Amino acid sequence: MKIGTDGVLLGAWASIDHNPASILDIGTGTGIISLMLAQRSSAKLIDAIEIDGDAYEQCVDNFEHSPWSDRLFCYHTSLNKFVDEIEVKYDLIVCNPPFYSEDYRTKNNPRNLARFQDALPFDHLIACVSKLLLDNGNFSVIIPFKEEDQFIATAFKYGLYPITIMHVKGTPSSQIKRSLLRFSFRKGNARRTQLIIEAKRHQYTQKYKDLTQDFYLNM
Repeated sequence: MKIGTDGVLLGAWASIDHNPASILDIGTGTGIISLMLAQRSSAKLIDAIEIDGDAYEQCVDNFEHSPWSDRLFCYHTSLNKFVDEIEVKYDLIVCNPPFYSEDYRTKNNPRNLARFQDALPFDHLIACVSKLLLDNGNFSVIIPFKEEDQFIATAFKYGLYPITIMHVKGTPSSQIKRSLLRFSFRKGNARRTQLIIEAKRHQYTQKYKDLTQDFYLNM
């Protein structure tokens, strides 16, 4: 599976200001977000879960060949089974979940698993996060902007409240495409920001460069 902008954004944006000692990456794919957080943080435990077999094998290979292999571990399992079996709770949970809820399917089953919301319904995701997150922990996620209100409303049901919201636009004139959301169990007014990726075609904005340049060979 290819590395997408969404994963890079989340891996660079997820807050480590609270110095997380334990991190969980739900639906890690190739492991890019876990690898970015290993590069950014000193967390001693970085767990990832992935249900697709081919993606899991690629993730394990990427972890083993990284400079942080002693801190990274990937589980080949579903989120539901992981919640039932794991006894650990985490300071930081991140997820770049399947998005597409439209009634459309490709003939590529791994692609369907990765891209369609019914592979990991938002309600199920948030319910599991509420069980796995430490009381003072943070949960960071990237979703389509059109899903933001419903996602936040669902999170309320599980005692999770947005503390930071960043809206992402491709260009200055385009519509908001993605929402980056950071949740905690503490109520408060969410801080809102905006990120524009390109000033014009193939010309990244300075704000995007500042956020992601540590992870690109050429920026």
